[in-house]
Amino acid sequence: MNEHESLTVTLTLDNDEKLECDVLTIFETDSQRYIALLPLNDSGENDDGQIYLYRLIDNGEDEEPGLENILDDDEFERVSEVFNDWIEEQEFGDIDLDDME
Repeated sequence: MNEHESLTVTLTLDNDEKLECDVLTIFETDSQRYIALLPLNDSGENDDGQIYLYRLIDNGEDEEPGLENILDDDEFERVSEVFNDWIEEQEFGDIDLDDME
């Protein structure tokens, strides 16, 4: 995968609807891995800026990783904070003020 190619996953929602999502990042906190997903519409764009956070489950080398909902409010808050810190680093780390007019 090159730097401009994005990784996507397809979620199957409770109503069996399929939802394509860009993988924004996979990160670790408290010895657990998590994934941040950006849902896409049929045109491959995000309509509302929503981001989904899931616990990433390692199913071994021979199987695809699994996703689990984060049901505990304290865990979700910790994960959200780590993700928000990552977002801030991305937005501000990539801006070159010399290129701005």
